[in-house]
Amino acid sequence: MTETIIALVAGATRGAGRQIAVQLGVRGATVYCTGRTTRERQSEYGRPETIEETAELVTAAGGTGIAVPADHLDPAQVRAVVERIDREHQRLDVLVNDIWGAEGMFAWDKRLWEDDLERGLRLLRLAVDTHIITSHTALPLLTRNPGGLVVEMTDGTAEYNRERYRVSFFYDLAKASVNRMAFALAEELRTAGGTAVSVTPGFLRSELMLEHFGVTEATWRDGAAKDPHFAMSESPVYVGRGVAALAADPDKARWNGASLSSADLARAYDLTDADGSRPDFWRYEAGGFERPEDYR
Repeated sequence: MTETIIALVAGATRGAGRQIAVQLGVRGATVYCTGRTTRERQSEYGRPETIEETAELVTAAGGTGIAVPADHLDPAQVRAVVERIDREHQRLDVLVNDIWGAEGMFAWDKRLWEDDLERGLRLLRLAVDTHIITSHTALPLLTRNPGGLVVEMTDGTAEYNRERYRVSFFYDLAKASVNRMAFALAEELRTAGGTAVSVTPGFLRSELMLEHFGVTEATWRDGAAKDPHFAMSESPVYVGRGVAALAADPDKARWNGASLSSADLARAYDLTDADGSRPDFWRYEAGGFERPEDYR
């Protein structure tokens, strides 16, 4: 009998983090779902989704969802989460660092010297420091047994981001840093029998993005009228299925240090998005915005 996966999805409140947690639940995992927004308290993000909702979705999918409020900028709060996992299971198999919370903190039309410095530094704290704090705290438990997996969630593959400026100085630095973080962790985990990768979704139909386009998941194709590239978008289920398949792969170490997209994982594990399609957004972007139907 396969042992139940014990996972911590840091930043599981919404978007990719929520569906990674849910798809781990589909595979029967016990998933600790952390974030700052609960039914009693909202984060500065100001969104309605809560970690309790995510945990309930994990359980409904077939796993065990456990909601634990945590601000991942506070080492003491992260330590309390990890200590709880240790008490209850004595091990951690999968750590997913999907912490972000910086929407609205970057400018599309300002150069570094024109941007708001405090806001930019706050973005880096939320997008980079949180990942470092969480890994530093959780890795002693994850490396107690061989076979552990760390997934660093970012925006854009290392190859794509290397050649392209991404949105703004602070955003570009944050997303490149997370890719490099996975690369560095892969080197350090190698001797401990662990694996680290970075994973990026494509044009993600998060709750916020659906609202921005004025559509629902059922009517998302209508968003292409506003932006033709939205035809290449994907639901969070797509990357969630990919990360869950990776976590369950007994040969996952072959990916150590890799920068992967949701499409890469879909090809490797023969997966599709919720609608049966297999979009490859980063190949589409790099290909010069050719016909979306050629990349689904």
